[in-house]
Amino acid sequence: MPEVPKTDPAPDFTGLKALFVNTSLKKQPSESHTKLLMNVSSAIMDKHGVATEHLHMLSHDVPPGIYPDMTEHGWDRDDWPALWRKVKAADILVIGTPIWLGEESSVCRILIERLYAMSAMLNDKGQSVFYGKVGGCAVTGNEDGIKHCAMTIGYALSHLGYTIPPQADCGWIGEAGPGPSYGDQIEGGGRVGFDNEFTQRNTTIMTWNLMHLAKMLRDAGGYSNHGNNREAWSAGARFDHENPEYRS
Repeated sequence: MPEVPKTDPAPDFTGLKALFVNTSLKKQPSESHTKLLMNVSSAIMDKHGVATEHLHMLSHDVPPGIYPDMTEHGWDRDDWPALWRKVKAADILVIGTPIWLGEESSVCRILIERLYAMSAMLNDKGQSVFYGKVGGCAVTGNEDGIKHCAMTIGYALSHLGYTIPPQADCGWIGEAGPGPSYGDQIEGGGRVGFDNEFTQRNTTIMTWNLMHLAKMLRDAGGYSNHGNNREAWSAGARFDHENPEYRS
C-alpha cells in the first residue's frame, strides 16, 4: 500500500445544519434507494458536528406551482410553507433524485419549482434568501443520466442563489436496462453499489466540500452585498453599470 499523504485536520462544523430532501417516486421513505445513498453523506456530516435532517417529499402534500402557498391558487392543501422553514434554516441542501428516462424525477421538478417560488425573498443584506447557502445532489438509477441530472439541479440551485462547491454531486447507476438498484440485497449477502469505489469517493468528496464551503461562508458572514443588493438596485443604485442613455 502506498503511503497516505498528509491532509489538513478536520475542521469543527458544529452549528451547521444540513437538509437532505429525497424526491424519490416511492411513497414510503423506507423503500427508497436514493435515501440509502444520501444516508452515506449525512452519516459523515453527523460525525463532524453538522445537524442533519432528512425530508421525504412524498410524505407531504406539495403541489406543483411557482407560488409560496398554492392554497391561494386553487389547491386544497399545501405543506410547502411548513417545509420551507426547514429549507430556509439549512446551511446545506442536498437534493436526492432517481433517474427516469435520463431525467430527474417529476417530484424533483416540483421541489425546484417550489424553491423558485421563494426567489423573491431577500435576506437582511438585500440579497437572495438563498445567498450564503450551499447545495449538492445525489442521484441513483440503473441507466445513464447522473451528470445530466446533476447539471440541471446544480444550475437551478446556483441560479436561485445557492453556492455550488467543486464536485457537488454523487451517484450510482447500474448496467443499462432493467436491473438491481443501489442498496438492493445481493444473494449471499451484501448490497448493490455499496462497494463501488467511484461512488464512495464522489459521495465523500461532495460531502466534505459542502461542509467546507458552508463553514467558509458562515465564518465570512456570507457574501458582501456590494453589487448584489437587490433593494439598493430597486432604489436606484447601479454599482458602476453604465447607462447607455447617459453616454456622450
